[in-house]
Amino acid sequence: MDKTLAWLWLADAVGSACQYARELLDLWPDPEELYESLRSGMVAPPFCLSDGAARQLLDTTPFDYEERLDHCLLSGIEILTPDDAFYPARLREIPDLPLVLYVTGDKACLNGHRYAGMVGTRRPSAYGRQAAYDLSLGAAKEGIVIVSGLADGLDSEGHRAAVAAGTPTIAFLGTAIDKTYPAANGPLRRQIEEGGGAVCSEYPPHYKGKTTGTFLARNRLIAAQAEVVCVAEARLRSGTLNTVHHAEGYGRPVLAVPGSIYSAMSRGTNELLRTHRAEPLCEAADIVRQLGLAAGAEEKEPAEFSPASVSADARAVYAKLGPTAQGIDALCAATGLPANRVLAACTELELFGGAQAQPGRRYIAL
Repeated sequence: MDKTLAWLWLADAVGSACQYARELLDLWPDPEELYESLRSGMVAPPFCLSDGAARQLLDTTPFDYEERLDHCLLSGIEILTPDDAFYPARLREIPDLPLVLYVTGDKACLNGHRYAGMVGTRRPSAYGRQAAYDLSLGAAKEGIVIVSGLADGLDSEGHRAAVAAGTPTIAFLGTAIDKTYPAANGPLRRQIEEGGGAVCSEYPPHYKGKTTGTFLARNRLIAAQAEVVCVAEARLRSGTLNTVHHAEGYGRPVLAVPGSIYSAMSRGTNELLRTHRAEPLCEAADIVRQLGLAAGAEEKEPAEFSPASVSADARAVYAKLGPTAQGIDALCAATGLPANRVLAACTELELFGGAQAQPGRRYIAL
C-alpha cells in the first residue's frame, strides 16, 4: 500500500484543525499500522477521536482514496504528510497540525527560510493597503518569505509585494486546493506558483465537506508558519484578530501598524498596541529586527545550523549524530523512533544544514 493513502484515510476521518492531531500521532505515528490494527480487530479507535471520526475510520479504507491520489498526481498537486521531509517543520509541532497538506507551486519554500505573516482586513483603506504593500516589499527584499491567505484586501497586497520583490511567498487557503477565492486572485496565484512560492490547503480538490469555519481554521496555519505575525489594518471585531489569537497561542510575536484614532479601520490594530499584545510596526526594518536579521546586508552569510529551527524528531536524531557515520537502524535504536520518522528527520537535517548523508544511507553531523 502507498502510505499516502493511509494518511488520506486518517486525515479525512479526523478533519481539519483537530485539536488532538498531535496526540493521535504520538499514539499512532504510522497511519498504515493503525489501519492494519483496526482491520484485525486488535485495537479500538484511538480514544482521543470523536465518535464520528472513529466510525469513519471503521467504515472506510485507505484504498477508497486511490482516485484522489491519482487525481492529485495528474494535476500536479503535491500531498505532504508529517513524515515527509518537505512538510513544513513549523507546522509539525503544533497540537492541531494538518495530517495532510495539499500544495501547488514549489514546496521547497516551506522550509529553510525566514517567515513573516502579513494579515489584515479584506476591505482596507488606502492607508492600510499601502502599508501592507510597502512593509511586505521591504521585508521580501531582505529575503523574508511573506505568509498570508490569498484573500481579498491586505492578504493580496502582501503576496503582490513579495512577487514584485522576486521572493517566494506562501498562501494558505480556506478552500479546496483547486479553488482560488476570490476568483479574481487567480492570476496572482499563478504568479506565486511560478515565482517559487507555494499555495497550500488542508482541503482536497473538489472538496464538498463543511465550509463553515474553514477560513478561521486556516488562520492557525498562517500563524504557525510565520515567525512573526504583522497586522497592517484591522477593525475591532475582525477575523484578522483570530490569527493574532493563534499567534499568541503558538508563542509568535505580533506587530501592528498604528492607525488614526479616528479610523474604524484601525481600531483593532490600535487596540492591540494599547493593550501591549503587539509592538508597533512602522517600517520593514521592524520585521527584520524582530527576526534578528541585519537589514540591507550586501552579502548574507549562510545561517549557522540551529537545532531550534527543526522539528523535535530532527533534534532527537541530531543529538545522537556525530563525526562517525550512523545508519537508520542505529539511529532508531538510539532515539527510540521508528524508521520512517528517523529517515524524515535525517532528510530535514540535510535541508537545514545539520547533517550530511554518507554512502549506504548513513549520516554524520555537521
